[in-house]
Amino acid sequence: MARKRPPGEGSIYQRKDGLWVGAITVGYTPRGNPRRKVVYGRTRQEVARKLAELQVLHHRGLLAEPAQITVRDWAEDWLKRKAAEVRPRTLESYRYHLAKAIPSLRDPTAHDRFGRMRLQSVQPLHVRRHLDGLRLTPHAMKNIRWLLHAVFEDAVRMELIHRNPVAPVKVKGPPRKSPGRTLEPDEARRLLAALDAHPSPLALALRLMLTCGLRRGEALGLRWEDVDLEEGVLHVRRAWAKVGGKGVVSEPKTSSGYRAVPIPPTTLERLRAYRESVQGLSEEEVQRSWLFPGRDPSQPVHPDAPDRLLRRLLARLGLPQVRVHDLRHTYGSLLLAHGAPVELVAERMGHANPNITLGIYRHLLEEERRGWVLDIG
Repeated sequence: MARKRPPGEGSIYQRKDGLWVGAITVGYTPRGNPRRKVVYGRTRQEVARKLAELQVLHHRGLLAEPAQITVRDWAEDWLKRKAAEVRPRTLESYRYHLAKAIPSLRDPTAHDRFGRMRLQSVQPLHVRRHLDGLRLTPHAMKNIRWLLHAVFEDAVRMELIHRNPVAPVKVKGPPRKSPGRTLEPDEARRLLAALDAHPSPLALALRLMLTCGLRRGEALGLRWEDVDLEEGVLHVRRAWAKVGGKGVVSEPKTSSGYRAVPIPPTTLERLRAYRESVQGLSEEEVQRSWLFPGRDPSQPVHPDAPDRLLRRLLARLGLPQVRVHDLRHTYGSLLLAHGAPVELVAERMGHANPNITLGIYRHLLEEERRGWVLDIG
């Protein structure tokens, strides 16, 4: 009667000549074929012991057979897979930062000792010394370390390597930064008045960022079909991002970015007036058209256009310069200052979870908390 082998023991069998054979799978080739180690013995117990020793080595990552795939090759494959998972702008950022650590991603002829190492040869000490030699800012270093960890972790999942050499390597991240300067309520009102007086439709786009908390790309990516002027709600379904100096339509930053945002009455009034100014198109054509078209009506205005307009208006008003993205932060800050729950602010702004909101506005919430004092006596 054949004996049932214990779980994890590997494959053990007896040949016709009486010799016992054992085998375990220690990984897979880049083409997906299994790599196996085979041992022999006069008895089943001897083979089981040898397999147990192999498994110890296997779990320590010491049995992987050398493969020709390099760090650069695997990083390139990883980027190609990510192209189907992330927005074009995010992919561009991944490639830009990885190329600082693996220059041959950008220029195949570049001197790149680390990128030309075999994937399975890389040890934590190699990663440590390589990162130390880059001499970059803490923010850039943290991004690069995170990306390298993701690249090697993907190789672990594919069983090309059995441990991630980046995991033990730590880098000091940049100090926590608060969001950019937000406008005070009086400054926001002055800016809104200037936006309403400006003839460019882009002024309305800036108003949407300030009064609805939209990201720049979300505001520029609106079509009229996304705006319900009856219910007073706009739907964020896409973004217009700058990639390689040009505008590209992409999905929202996160799955939570798909959201419905209530439009404040004054902004809704401005949107209705703007809608009435759109002439010469059928209703169906209007619904498909962009709220803020560029010179080519088939595309939105250039992503940098709102930045230029905001700088001019702030200079004219004598207000400190803020970024376009700070209009969105002003919206979030004012919501919280008026007592809106963190969960609601996270939902309105399209954050993946309230912890992101807490991290961004922690300084503001701490100031608010200091005002809550219970004096029972």
